[in-house]
Order: sequence, then C-alpha cells, then structure tokens
Amino acid sequence: MTITGIISALVVGLVIGVLGRLLAPGKQRIPMWLTIVIGIVAAFVGTAIARGAGYADTNGIDWLELLTQVVLAALGVSAASALFGKRRKLMH
Repeated sequence: MTITGIISALVVGLVIGVLGRLLAPGKQRIPMWLTIVIGIVAAFVGTAIARGAGYADTNGIDWLELLTQVVLAALGVSAASALFGKRRKLMH
C-alpha cells in the first residue's frame, strides 16, 4: 500500500465514521475523534471482508464494500456509545 493509498483510506474512514454515526440508532455520547477512529477501522476491516468474500474489486464504485464498511462503522459507534456512556455514568 502506498502513502497515497493510506491517506485516501484515512479520508474514506473519516467519511465512513460519520455515515456510521448517522445510521447508529439513538444519541451517541462519544467524542468525534472516536467516531473517526471507528470509521477508519471499519474502512480497513470492511475492505478486508469484501476482499475475502470476493466482492471488493468491481468496475466502478464498490457499493457492497461501502455498505459493509458503513454497517461496521454503525455497529462500532453503537458499541462505543454504549461503553462510553456506561463509563461516564460510573465516573459521576
């Protein structure tokens, strides 16, 4: 992977994180930086899943890969929100 590929993956991860946050149900009480990190991780893991399943390399936009990434980000944001919310309650 080239430096350009890494930078583009980070930008895509940021967008994926924001989309995942929008799709996650309820109010998310997590910082934005955590949403971005979750999006970046979801982008990398979603790509790995898509490649493993054989639907990552298609002509044009890889909609199934993008959907996989966004769903993973939404799940990650929901899980982080649940964990972060519990942690905040314990601290008060």
